[in-house]
Amino acid sequence: MARLEYLTPEGLRLDGRRPLEVRTIRCKIGLFSQADGSAYVEMGNTKVLASVYGPREVSMKSRAEHDKAILSCEFSMATFSTGERRRKGKGDRRTAETGLLIRKAFESVILTHLFPSSQINLYVQVLQADGGELCAGINAISLAVMEAGIPMRGFVVACAAGYLAGTPMADPNYTEESVGGADLAVALLPKSGKVRSRRISSPCSSERVRARSQPFISIRNSPSISLNVFFTLLPRDVAPFIKFFVTNSCNTL
Repeated sequence: MARLEYLTPEGLRLDGRRPLEVRTIRCKIGLFSQADGSAYVEMGNTKVLASVYGPREVSMKSRAEHDKAILSCEFSMATFSTGERRRKGKGDRRTAETGLLIRKAFESVILTHLFPSSQINLYVQVLQADGGELCAGINAISLAVMEAGIPMRGFVVACAAGYLAGTPMADPNYTEESVGGADLAVALLPKSGKVRSRRISSPCSSERVRARSQPFISIRNSPSISLNVFFTLLPRDVAPFIKFFVTNSCNTL
């Protein structure tokens, strides 16, 4: 499609952002008293709820691991989350894959060896979908796990990048994702720059993969800068909480 359909002559996107600018991020923690940890995250018009239960006794004894806790993740989309009514919010291939990616992102981050023979359940529900649901879910779970007081090697931050009209773009929304180009989602530990999960939505050349990776280069090369940028995006009541967790958590990477 023509460049001007998605980029103005001044180089701005349809929502007014520059190509490498992320959407406005809002978040809250401690929403549900029944959960051990919970969080709400908005990335632009994408809105996600996350809750964490555990560590607790394994419901199926045959699944228990004697030396660590088992981790499960259920990802679902509310029937009203998109313009078209969804018949089911979970169980389809796409949501199952997203839940698996979220679980894998946290399996090597949560210190599961501290809770042998137990389980930790992660739940993510998308209330409104406008692109970047995987990344918003990871960010919400990261906050919920911290609110639950579960030790981690560090908090996980996720963002996506796309390639549109010959221009790499950070944090694409639904309209930009729908163009059909490849989309690269990355979850990492910003303090160390270590990647914990990645997803490419469609095949692309190595040159385009490098172009899409451009928004993450500064994060990997300058972790301390990325930490400061992430803190500035958070509400004032949440940022001190995360700083306290990072300062007091076990960073045995």
